[in-house]
Amino acid sequence: MTLEIALLRARVRYGPLEALHGVDLRIPTAGLTVLLGRNGAGRSTALHALAGTRALSAGRVTWFGGQAVGRDITRMDTYRRARLGLTLVPAEQAVFPSLSVAEHLARLREPAREAALVLFPELRPLLDRRTGTLSGGEQRMVALAVAVAGPSRLLLLDEMERGLAAPVVARVHAALAEAVAAGRSVVLAEQELPRGPAVDLVYVLHRGSVTFAGEPGEPGPHTAPDRRAPDAY
Repeated sequence: MTLEIALLRARVRYGPLEALHGVDLRIPTAGLTVLLGRNGAGRSTALHALAGTRALSAGRVTWFGGQAVGRDITRMDTYRRARLGLTLVPAEQAVFPSLSVAEHLARLREPAREAALVLFPELRPLLDRRTGTLSGGEQRMVALAVAVAGPSRLLLLDEMERGLAAPVVARVHAALAEAVAAGRSVVLAEQELPRGPAVDLVYVLHRGSVTFAGEPGEPGPHTAPDRRAPDAY
């Protein structure tokens, strides 16, 4: 398995509380990896540790970028990791409220900008609106549009489906499948295993530790009956 990035023996603290207890995550290149867990399990913290927005108290982050030999980026700033090709879409505060939708999309080059609007046609009539005035689902679409249509080789998406209607989620799943087929790597942090895309690797986190790592067809906590709530817009 060719790796894109790895979190090795990672520990993260929030004051006196430790959120990750020596976690190992090995993310494959050109694959869809899902981090499963309830709120507080550590999946969001793991994404932030990979992106560099949350510092490790112990352990390391190794960037492979599809190469055989990894590079220690544990102390690398977030913006430098972004230049390597990492993009994080956090569960909250994923857009700049004072900027318009058009200004967010201006970060993309053509034809990627048009591809973003094809993926999310709901944004076309909102181009002149400031994102701070949009609904939560609309803000989510803006953030995902920039990430998915952009050039990054590794996408870290925290609760990607939050606030999105089922048809929108289906379109994003299809776009992520195309991204993986094109050689990009995707990591989703979710409470339930996504129904749509083909998942290559699953990690289950519980109270800051990995309790399962394997393919989605293997028996484990992720194979429990689906109790997901209905989609919202």
